[in-house]
Amino acid sequence: MTTPGPSPAAPADDPMPLPPPQPDFDLCCGNGCDPCIFDLHDLEMDRYRQALRAWKSRHPDAPAA
Repeated sequence: MTTPGPSPAAPADDPMPLPPPQPDFDLCCGNGCDPCIFDLHDLEMDRYRQALRAWKSRHPDAPAA
């Protein structure tokens, strides 16, 4: 008798990543900060897209959002 290998996590156990909230335009001081809150948001969006690609590869049959 063989035992089944680990099964991929069900979507309930591995929820689809959510995009980070966009910063409010009023929160930007306009002084050219480095990094600006919008630069930080862009980095978070890059991480989100990477996490979403990984999630989609684990759940190829999941409906598109």
